Amino acid sequence: MPSIRVVTDSACDLPDGLLAELGVGLVPLRIRFGAEELVDRTELSTKEFWARSAAATTLPETSAPSPGVFHRAFEQMQSEGATGVVCVNLSSRLSATIEAAHQAAAEMHGRMPVRVVDSLSATMGEGLVVVEAAELAAAGGSLDEVAGAALDASGRMKVYGAIDTLENLRRGGRIGGAAALVGSMLAIKPVIEVRDGVVEQESRQRTRARSLRYLADKVAAAGPLARLAVFGADAPDFDAFLGLVAGVESAAPRLTGDIGPVIGTHAGPGAVGVAWLPA
Repeated sequence: MPSIRVVTDSACDLPDGLLAELGVGLVPLRIRFGAEELVDRTELSTKEFWARSAAATTLPETSAPSPGVFHRAFEQMQSEGATGVVCVNLSSRLSATIEAAHQAAAEMHGRMPVRVVDSLSATMGEGLVVVEAAELAAAGGSLDEVAGAALDASGRMKVYGAIDTLENLRRGGRIGGAAALVGSMLAIKPVIEVRDGVVEQESRQRTRARSLRYLADKVAAAGPLARLAVFGADAPDFDAFLGLVAGVESAAPRLTGDIGPVIGTHAGPGAVGVAWLPA
């Protein structure tokens, strides 16, 4: 194992297999359905989350991990031989998760250095920052180099999504500048952007097909790309969207996956997104 390790939270939406392959530690957020609270990935899978959401009469909610959960993750890395940790987290402007990571990092002072990095992103945008950092750590990068790579990637990451409803974002208070779209939703299918860590309106499209085509054209025009991820939230037309972006290439293999419970709570079902790191 490399001497520098990476830890992240479950909002990154990276698959468990890839996290294990990269040696990345995962700290889960929690999902609440009414009075019932479940630990993401441990007590609630993505498939179970979407099934529960479809049957629920009220929208689910999320809660950040405690500092103690992060502290245990950092201690685990140390016990496995790590001499330092870089912790990449969900945007500080969307969640209090990073505050818990900072508290846990402070508790490790004098025992092992921990650098906390704000991804200023979400879902696989955050995930690509994690991958960038973890691959450098695996190649023998120093703590400063790995933290620097994560900071650089977080500043250049692009994340866009086509969503069916703004209701989840509005109720969760994560809507940012996209609030202007509420009230006109019957007439549009919005494309949103995670910009400077906040969800903002990017464009207004008249139909779902146009919103997906717009998204595909946007990523196709962005090249050359170092990394690319494509992800969906229980979207029935996700395979069709994959066809639209099939010709888009990136230097690193493209990641494809699901929007999990944390981001799915706020994005709602049917969301389709892309994240990329410019070359």
